[in-house]
Amino acid sequence: MKKLFYILLFFSVAVSAQIDRVEPPFWWSGMNHSELQIMFYGKGIAQYTPVVSDDIVITNVVKTENPNYVFVTIDTKDIPASDFVFSFKNKNKTVFTHKYSLKQRREGAALREGFDSSDLIYLIMPDRFANGNPDNDNVKGMEDKADRNEPFGRHGGDIQGIINNLDYINQLGATAIWSTPLCEDNHEKGSYHGYAQTDVYKIDPRYGTNEDYLQLSQELKERDMKLIMDYVTNHWGSGHWMYKDLPTYNWVHQFPGYAQSNYRMTTQFDPNASEIDTKYCMNGWFVSDMPDLNQSNPLVLNYLTQNAIWWIEYADLDGFRVDTYSYNDKEGIAKWTKAIMDEYPHFNIVGEVWMHDQAQMAYWQKDSKIAAIQSYNSYLPSVMDFTLHDAFGNVFNEDKPGWDSGMQKVYDNFTNDFLYSDINNILVFAENHDTGRFNEIYKNDFNKYKMAMTLLATVRGIPQIYYGTEIGMAGDKGKGDGDIRRDFPGGWNGDKNNAFTQSGRTAEQQKWFDFSSKLFNWRKSKEVIHTGKTTHYLPWNNVYVYFRHNDKESVMVLINNSDEAQTVKTDRFAESLTTHKKGKSVLEGKMMDVTKDITMQPKSVLLLELQ
Repeated sequence: MKKLFYILLFFSVAVSAQIDRVEPPFWWSGMNHSELQIMFYGKGIAQYTPVVSDDIVITNVVKTENPNYVFVTIDTKDIPASDFVFSFKNKNKTVFTHKYSLKQRREGAALREGFDSSDLIYLIMPDRFANGNPDNDNVKGMEDKADRNEPFGRHGGDIQGIINNLDYINQLGATAIWSTPLCEDNHEKGSYHGYAQTDVYKIDPRYGTNEDYLQLSQELKERDMKLIMDYVTNHWGSGHWMYKDLPTYNWVHQFPGYAQSNYRMTTQFDPNASEIDTKYCMNGWFVSDMPDLNQSNPLVLNYLTQNAIWWIEYADLDGFRVDTYSYNDKEGIAKWTKAIMDEYPHFNIVGEVWMHDQAQMAYWQKDSKIAAIQSYNSYLPSVMDFTLHDAFGNVFNEDKPGWDSGMQKVYDNFTNDFLYSDINNILVFAENHDTGRFNEIYKNDFNKYKMAMTLLATVRGIPQIYYGTEIGMAGDKGKGDGDIRRDFPGGWNGDKNNAFTQSGRTAEQQKWFDFSSKLFNWRKSKEVIHTGKTTHYLPWNNVYVYFRHNDKESVMVLINNSDEAQTVKTDRFAESLTTHKKGKSVLEGKMMDVTKDITMQPKSVLLLELQ
């Protein structure tokens, strides 16, 4: 009898080993995306016939040239939250089984509100922000080890470090967090950036666990803050488990094997572009260790769609930032985006469209009239304002007025707002994790910082700031990406000062933080900034004046980018001042008479609530 027991036990273990992975690992009842395609992976699994409980309908089974995969589609419509069993059979004999779960959704999950122009987004490079759990700095099986002396290595920041410092971010006035990717990136070097993922259903264990990520989301909700996931649709890392055993040859773009992208995103809409140039932009690999995913393959597209929805539902997300959006197969990425927005109509997704022409960027926004000329709609709600970013990068060093320099450059950027289908839903930023650090470009000039952040906080769109800039952090892009992604002071035990706390900041750090928190907390409740109209005036002597206004209130912003004091004659703004006589300075708290000329110091800003 005992011998029979061990035989059966051995057989049970051997049978269960037939399945190595199941993705998605579970799903939810009541989803709009009710046709669920489950990928089963295991050695030789395609030789078996999958069947399921009587109340579940299998609508399709796809087997590929790789016998280690089978894709089973079931209809979950009207199926309540429950567990059911897949049986894999050989000639009607069950060889092994797998229990699968449909879970109960959160109340109101489908109607979640995404980030919008009322938010201020705080961008974090998690490996460089704070090390909340030193025990996970190095994990068995993960190749890249922690070394804070290596600019391009892992430093040990993690999810717990973010959780520990949410109050700091909240005090700053930020209402949403965008973290660069947190899913597993198991490469020998440079894995800290997270954009070469090796498992898209699993948080990298050096950052924590899936449960830690869920806790981060819950902690943010308790503070009325939002969580934005950095999602990568264009590529995975060459270490991805699936790349090592591809389901189909065309799961990734093959040339065969690797071919470099030409990075010429204009080929996506250029009516004169050659086919080969278009192919190498869209299908070429971003870099050699990032295989380019083929979204024109229905299996790939559905896998990415379900993975994205799974993370939204599991982690209660409020938005996506999508990396390298305009490098994807343009038809495939539009289907991916539409599927997510159909599931969550009030969600928000911002795509990285790193271009330098407003018409080309606006092409990628949902319902673009420009894209409609080519009968294309990306369904992407939001894009990033890279042309404004370009201006941020040099305009405050342009002291003298010019036809297309100084504040005229900023003014000209906004003259093209008509190109966008939803101007309030574009992301505005002075820098991010891939660009030059603002404080490095301007050598920590506090006056230039004040001008830039006031501009960022008061123009149309959704402002995004980069971690540490609010305390004066800098970094030289010329020294490589590692230098623009320095460790936040105080995020590690033994740091000389802790800038997360007032008592731990230097006097200089405190000066920057005080200004930043005053400005950004003021913005929180200002509907006139979130959704108001803009009226701006041609810069005069490098002084730019604009108004944000609605039916209830009006805000006047004056930026003197000249290196000389300037006197601003306010009678020129009569149509915007109307009956307003005074303005209260948001930053200094003093009242000003706006019916008289205003004298401004060099490189200064005035932010006035009109009375």
